[in-house]
Amino acid sequence: MTETTPTATPERAAGLPAQSPPVDPAGTAKSEPPARLSWWRGDGGEGARRNLGLLATLLVLVVIGILTRPDLYGNASWVWGNTLTILKLASVVGVVTVGMTFVIIGGGIDLSVGAIVALAGVWSTTLATQSYGAGGMIFSALTVGLAVGLVNGLLISYGRLVPFIATLAMMVAARGLAAEISDKQTQVSNDTFINGIASTNVLGIPLLVYILAAVVVAGWVLLNRTTFGRRTVAVGGNPEAARLAGINVRRHTLLLYALSGLCCGIAAVMLTSQATSAQAAMANLYELDAIAAAIIGGTLLSGGRGTIVGSLLGVIIFSTITNLFAINGLSTEAQNMVKGGIIVAAVLVQQVQFGSLTQFLRRNRATSTT
Repeated sequence: MTETTPTATPERAAGLPAQSPPVDPAGTAKSEPPARLSWWRGDGGEGARRNLGLLATLLVLVVIGILTRPDLYGNASWVWGNTLTILKLASVVGVVTVGMTFVIIGGGIDLSVGAIVALAGVWSTTLATQSYGAGGMIFSALTVGLAVGLVNGLLISYGRLVPFIATLAMMVAARGLAAEISDKQTQVSNDTFINGIASTNVLGIPLLVYILAAVVVAGWVLLNRTTFGRRTVAVGGNPEAARLAGINVRRHTLLLYALSGLCCGIAAVMLTSQATSAQAAMANLYELDAIAAAIIGGTLLSGGRGTIVGSLLGVIIFSTITNLFAINGLSTEAQNMVKGGIIVAAVLVQQVQFGSLTQFLRRNRATSTT
């Protein structure tokens, strides 16, 4: 005889207690997903928030100018001319700041940018170089800037020198070489094309402003729309992780300093055109102005974060402050003290924001693991 499996009859099934549906263990562990932050409050809107803050700062400076010199700001033609003056004043430092922004985002620092501008300017205005015309002078300035930037990159990436020490040594050496080449004299530019760059206006706007705009646009595209820009952020944020991801950190660092040197070469041509001459003392303290503008614009000193637009706004803010001090007859010493205070305040704000972000991420990790 074969055994049959007992089955429940309808009467028996009716007598059994009702059973609850099976419970999914994974379902009980699920919690409500955290509310997603809006774009404005999240990381995506951080740059926009900072840029709006910088624009608000510019507006405050304009209000201060109106209150202190209402006689000047009441003249519309003077306001337009003064705006062009500020942009023209910001053009040379702005080009240098674009290169500096890339270096700082990549986790470095370049204290030699002012000296590179001076060396490139002096080299391009020697009698031998001027004999080749405007093309030879421009080529000389760009080549010298690029070459000195490559030397900085080699010392830092392959020589394993600290960026601060390497660029500080280059700052002294480049100034000394410029003084040696020029024999401590001012070299006059005799080329009409070079001298005319600073005095040429296109549609009522100085050509120097167009050059600045072109460099800023190129820098923005390079940082935000290319692999080079993404690698720059990765190298500055975590060099070891970037190396493990397959990025050649040394070569990329070399290219960053070469880019900074190239920007210094462009700035040398612009500054030589403004002064119609070059000397070893030109572009003095440009490194501090470029670093300060980048910091004000939101570039993190430790690397891994920064924007070209923010750096440009930082340059314009400092140029506006310089202009305000000039039209009010205040001393350069007071201006430098104000700049120093702004730099310290900007670094403190960065530290507070970075500390708050770190605590926020830690809280999120703790919440997700519980």
